[in-house]
Amino acid sequence: MTHINGNGNGSTAPPQAAQPSPEVRVILADSQAIYRVGMRKVFGPDSGVSVVAEADNLQGLQDTVQRVPADVLLLEGAMINGTANAVPAVVRLAPDLKIIVQAASTDESHTVDLYRRGVRGIIPRSISPDLLVKCVRKIAAGETWIDNQSVTWVIEAYRSQAGSPNNPRNQPRLNQKEMLIIAGITQGKRNKEIAYQLGTTEQVVKNYLRKIYDKLGVSDRLELALYCLHHQLHKTAEADARPLEVSAQP
Repeated sequence: MTHINGNGNGSTAPPQAAQPSPEVRVILADSQAIYRVGMRKVFGPDSGVSVVAEADNLQGLQDTVQRVPADVLLLEGAMINGTANAVPAVVRLAPDLKIIVQAASTDESHTVDLYRRGVRGIIPRSISPDLLVKCVRKIAAGETWIDNQSVTWVIEAYRSQAGSPNNPRNQPRLNQKEMLIIAGITQGKRNKEIAYQLGTTEQVVKNYLRKIYDKLGVSDRLELALYCLHHQLHKTAEADARPLEVSAQP
């Protein structure tokens, strides 16, 4: 299982001693009441996860995500079958909500499509309770949960897209500061860690990331990591990584 770190929040101060993690707020969206009951038991008092709302259909889900603040949406895959825009619709309504799809089975095209539409993780219905809690907490912390088979599918789909001769991704123009940011991302560092290393603010790192996404034609950290793997850009970025002060404006 691969975990790709997402955006980190916090100041640029040096890492402090570990603090208790905040409780993760979860919305359960599942048409089967028995699964919702079971997942509520999994997310018990000692799990660090709290179920704040439930929905048993798409309309109810859309109403819920607008009313109830939450960190993670645990979504039944069957609920969105045949509804291509269901995930983007939820993302528009609650941009900060991280989505996990729980599917009975997956295939290549469906898996790639879900990740492209904004899903942070795809897990089987048969997942063990301990692994489910771990997955929810990892994704709440900003990571992407993706198994080895799905990584292969996504990379192959990306490779096919990036192979187009007219694709602007073929000739990215990145300056040294952008390469340093990329080096941090490929090493699994969060924005606050990159900012501290470079002696700048987290907001400046975010500004640079937006420019990098635009230049490479990617939309998020997962696509950026896949782009770097495909083009071996991570090796160049890590070779160039050395202390460099980043100015307040990119």
